[in-house]
Amino acid sequence: MDGRWLVAGLGNPTRRYAGTRHNAGFLVADRLAERHGARWRGLTTRTASFVLDGRTVLLAEPQWSINLSGRPVAGLLRRYGIPVERLLVVQDDLDFPFGTARLKRGGGPGGHNGARSVHAALGTADYARLRVGVGRPAKGVKVSDFVVERFSDGERERMPELLERCADAVEAFVLRGLGRAQSVLHAADAR
Repeated sequence: MDGRWLVAGLGNPTRRYAGTRHNAGFLVADRLAERHGARWRGLTTRTASFVLDGRTVLLAEPQWSINLSGRPVAGLLRRYGIPVERLLVVQDDLDFPFGTARLKRGGGPGGHNGARSVHAALGTADYARLRVGVGRPAKGVKVSDFVVERFSDGERERMPELLERCADAVEAFVLRGLGRAQSVLHAADAR
């Protein structure tokens, strides 16, 4: 199926949040841009694009607070005439340990305010989400503090492999569909 696809990485803009757990979505989008030599442009929403086997993939990183990601994502779908079935949102997820990622279509936003904003702006949950595991905070650490902390040294060492697997899954989603992309992630988990 030819056409345009939107891969929206969620995160918080500015240097203050660079390399933090809440910016896992940005990190995956950055890895895809780097892999394909795509150049970022734009201020309120950074975008880059590349062609993958005849399919144009538009990468987006809304430069608003992560909790307000919905409006720019919905705006890009409208602007480029991309159906919600060709949207993949990439976000961090506390419910999965670091080093794991899950891909599914539909479902609720859980406690993720960025996903909640996207759901509200689209008026549907019928789109795909790649949830990148960042683990849970230690006892006594507030979730709001944990997600804006930088990854630990050990996590940073493992990050390149995780980002490669996530980028592979995004490409499989665009080229072969949800089931194949899920297989890419699950096969890596089994190793």
